[in-house]
Amino acid sequence: MDPYFIAKWMHIISATVLFGTGIGTAFQMVLAMRTRRTETVADVATAVVLADWFFTIPAGVMQLATGLWLVHLQGHSLSQPWLQLAIVLYILAFSCWLPVAILQIRIRNMAAHAVREGTALPARVWRAYRIWFCLGWPAFGALLVVFWLMVSKPHLW
Repeated sequence: MDPYFIAKWMHIISATVLFGTGIGTAFQMVLAMRTRRTETVADVATAVVLADWFFTIPAGVMQLATGLWLVHLQGHSLSQPWLQLAIVLYILAFSCWLPVAILQIRIRNMAAHAVREGTALPARVWRAYRIWFCLGWPAFGALLVVFWLMVSKPHLW
């Protein structure tokens, strides 16, 4: 099989998994938090954390690896402005996602503790959620622009 075809197929699949898992888990977390039900938040946060380990992390690694492989196979230079911008935006998305992943774990742990204790969600959960929510937007936007750059490969400045 053609290495370019394999690299491109893997890149598209991993982009789909990365973006789909991210938006899907974010949607579920927002809906769970809106219920204000401790058990629901605990269950959904647990699933979101697992989805990151099983899907988001492997897809993110695959995106980087196959992206660099495609750059090599197509003979692009990493000094091309569209590639540099894509890399910067990918780093931005990762820089937002990492604290989001940590916050998800904290929310999961605090919600699980509240379930065990039979108490309401503590105020720290809501603060963590607000930060989580705010960090999701730049990551989402950055990935949308990265997708556009990958498809269009524009001649920038």
